[in-house]
Amino acid sequence: MTKPLTGKIALVAGATRGAGRQIAVQLGAAGATVYVTGRTTRERRSEMDRPETIEETAELVTAAGGTGIPVQVDHLVPEQVRDLAARIDAEQGRLDVLVNDIWGGDPLITWEKPIWEQPLDAGFRTLRLAIDTHIITSHFALALLIRNPDGLVIEIGDGTTAYNDANYRLSIFYDLAKVSVNRLAFAQSKELEPHGCTAVAVTPGFLRSEAMLEHFGVTEENWRDGVAKDPHFAMSETPAFVGRAVAALAADPGRARWNGRSVDSGGLAQVYGFTDLDGTRPHWSRYYEEVLEKGGPADDTPYR
Repeated sequence: MTKPLTGKIALVAGATRGAGRQIAVQLGAAGATVYVTGRTTRERRSEMDRPETIEETAELVTAAGGTGIPVQVDHLVPEQVRDLAARIDAEQGRLDVLVNDIWGGDPLITWEKPIWEQPLDAGFRTLRLAIDTHIITSHFALALLIRNPDGLVIEIGDGTTAYNDANYRLSIFYDLAKVSVNRLAFAQSKELEPHGCTAVAVTPGFLRSEAMLEHFGVTEENWRDGVAKDPHFAMSETPAFVGRAVAALAADPGRARWNGRSVDSGGLAQVYGFTDLDGTRPHWSRYYEEVLEKGGPADDTPYR
């Protein structure tokens, strides 16, 4: 069978690890050629100081059935992003999918402190990593994407618009960052619509990223042992789940119906029918509303 994204060109900005890595892999599994960017290579680590590299991500994309192309890019440097867009244009002549997943702000967050006790330098760096990077990337990449109709932009954040509008995210800088990412998708949807293109904000649920697995002292093979530290960890999902959500959107000829909306991986799974790697469909947002917020017992069974 022909893979649905064969011949499509994607850029996953911020694909070194976590959601970005598996978004790239799942786009590759659907047949896409995927440019994967980030700051950490086998020769040099970013300030995140983690071992995952863009080369590894690109190899996983290719192994999944696509073509992975690693490019070291600091998305806060406009000249580097300009050169990236020019390279994609020269090599492919088109861009069909842009995923803005750049983040890297976790080490900078001061949680549960009021604004007058927040370190300003770290806070403003957080906003630059979360917002400026996405704007710079879209500035250069969208001029290429709009050449053809049906282009897709995905903004990856944390929390849907409905959730973030109703909940304080425990740090003013983190709160602003995650609200802004969703708003960027909405704003871009208005600018892209006349060109027949679509922008959507997508959020994963409780993500079992490499860093989160380390935090819980588990691996993907024994991840359920992490419920001893937090019983709600039972509702977590692999990064492949949100990757499959993005791939499903990219392969949907009717995806324009999502334009400007903010959606989560669990909700998209109910529409498109994809599953996590274990064959389940974890619906974190529904679990959060019906169980966690109401102080109910941690039971993931009805929500998978």
